[in-house]
Amino acid sequence: MALKTLVKISNVTNLSDARYCAGMGVDMLGFSMDADAEQYVEPAKFQEIRSWVAGVQIVGETAADDPGAINRLLELYQPDMLQLEDPALLPYVASFNRPVILKADLGLLTLEQLEAIIATSHTGIDFFLLDGKAGISLDDELRTELYHLATRYPILLGTGITASNVHDLLAALPVKGIALQGGDEVRPGNKEFGELMDILETIEVED
Repeated sequence: MALKTLVKISNVTNLSDARYCAGMGVDMLGFSMDADAEQYVEPAKFQEIRSWVAGVQIVGETAADDPGAINRLLELYQPDMLQLEDPALLPYVASFNRPVILKADLGLLTLEQLEAIIATSHTGIDFFLLDGKAGISLDDELRTELYHLATRYPILLGTGITASNVHDLLAALPVKGIALQGGDEVRPGNKEFGELMDILETIEVED
């Protein structure tokens, strides 16, 4: 199974999502390591889910801003990659000894702030995940800025993506890939994949 572009699934909380997405050929599965997060996955459950999937990079996601706390999480979870949210941690990136994704919320930053953060931090970051918690409208101004950023930096687009527009977005924006959200199970083993499935099936490439 192959997909048209690199895909990261964020906030995975269950085995159903993990196995389905791995089977569809996604590149990265992200799990929240923060105990106060709504999508938190405790270490034992994380290791259980991880043991069932292969061929994907496992991303430990955290909003923590303390380097010591992050190192403790890395020792506990042992992810392949690390996702951060605080640009102030950039001086410590090398010490984490992992490929790093820096997540930025487009709803909280001006375009000038976004450009400044990416321009000053790109040497230590493997991907910039541009997200929007409230759902961001990809208007012409934002698309133009995203185009300029994506031509210079490794951008993962994590907002404004639907099954009906994903091909147009990928054609218009030279992003490295996209980031989609996992979801909760109704009960263990019972899951409606909804928009996630629609998007992945839309960008599926026949071998």
